[in-house]
Amino acid sequence: MSNDEIMKELERLKAENAALKGSNAKSLSLRVSEKGGVSVYGLGRFPVTLYKEQWEKLLGMTEDIKAFLIANESQLKTKQ
Repeated sequence: MSNDEIMKELERLKAENAALKGSNAKSLSLRVSEKGGVSVYGLGRFPVTLYKEQWEKLLGMTEDIKAFLIANESQLKTKQ
């Protein structure tokens, strides 16, 4: 390979790497775990995994959770 070809390939790989890093950092994904639970990836270092009925129970509390967050906003911290 010529020096010019190597530099073009290097730039292509840098752009691809930046695109991959950018998309993974902000995206959430769902997967079915080996034991049949639903795992959410992308919230933190480890996935959050709950079984179907646990997700249904949690999702049923959506309005309660939102009200709790508003009521306790002064005590809560945000991750930057």
